[in-house]
Amino acid sequence: MDMDGVIALDKILMAFAAALALGLSALATAWAQAKIGAAGAGALAEKPELTATIIILVAIPETMVILGFVIAAMILLK
Repeated sequence: MDMDGVIALDKILMAFAAALALGLSALATAWAQAKIGAAGAGALAEKPELTATIIILVAIPETMVILGFVIAAMILLK
């Protein structure tokens, strides 16, 4: 904050960029997991032995959120 108690514009933009990095990666992960989960449920109905493979495939998109969090932290801790 400066002397007038107003938050500087660069701090606001940094917070917005961090929120965007985390929010968009979370939405992308949700979309990917929805598609993979639906296909995985169909595959498991026919071949139950694919359980471990489907679990791994559902977990892989989760790395997008982790990377989005790392980018957001890097932006905020600049």
